[in-house]
Amino acid sequence: MRNLAKILMALALLAAANDVRADDGDPVVVELFSSQACPACPPAEAYLRELAGRGDVIALEYHIDYYDYAGWKDPFGDPDFTRRWRSYAQALDARYEYTPFMVVGGAAHVVGSQRAEVERRIRVERDQVAEHPRLTLEMTQDAAIVTIDGNGPAGIFDVILAAYDRQHETMVTAGENRGRTLVNVNVVRDFRRVAQWAGDPVTVKVPLSRMAGDGGCAVLLQRAGGGSILTAASVRF
Repeated sequence: MRNLAKILMALALLAAANDVRADDGDPVVVELFSSQACPACPPAEAYLRELAGRGDVIALEYHIDYYDYAGWKDPFGDPDFTRRWRSYAQALDARYEYTPFMVVGGAAHVVGSQRAEVERRIRVERDQVAEHPRLTLEMTQDAAIVTIDGNGPAGIFDVILAAYDRQHETMVTAGENRGRTLVNVNVVRDFRRVAQWAGDPVTVKVPLSRMAGDGGCAVLLQRAGGGSILTAASVRF
C-alpha cells in the first residue's frame, strides 16, 4: 500500500506540474491538534476545513494518540504529534493539555472551536511586521526543494517539512464519537526537521520516496524549540 501511495503521489505531481505553487504572500500557519476519539473535536475540524480553503492560511491537522485508550484508536494518531502538542502546551503556558488545541503562528493557543478568537489571532499574526528571509518550496517529480535566502532575526530556526493527506472520511465504530462519520482535511502524515537556519542561505532537497502524504506539503521556519513561526510556504499536489 505504501508503494502504491508513492506511485499515486508521483502521478499527481506529474499531472500538476504546471500548477504546483507556493501560497502567495505570508500565510499564517494554523495547527490543529485533534483526535477522532475526542467528542469535542469535530466542530474544530469542520472549522479547519474552512481555513484550509483560504489563501492567507496554511492549515495543518495533527492527530494525537493520547485518546487511543478511550475505545477508538485514531488511524492517523502519531506519538510524534502528541509530543509536539505537549511541547506547545508547555511553551505557550497552557494551564493544562486539552483538545481541540489550535496554535496560530506558533505563538498562541486557542480552543479550536472558538472561531472569533482564532480569527483575532490570525489577524494579530498577519499584522506582525518582522524581517524574515525569502522562503520557497518547490516540487519536482522526485523531491521537495526548500530554499531560504535573506535576512532575519538573530537566532536558530528549525526548517520543518510537513506532508499531509488532502482529506479522509472515517466512520467511527467505537468510543464517544461512535456512529459519526468524521471528515478530516490536511491530515499531517509526515513531519520532520530537515535543516536548521541561522542566517546563511540554505537549500535542502528531500526525496519524496522518504515522505508520506498525498495532498501536499508545507515548510515552516520556526524558532528552534517550538517557538514562533517566522515564515512558511505550502504546495498542494
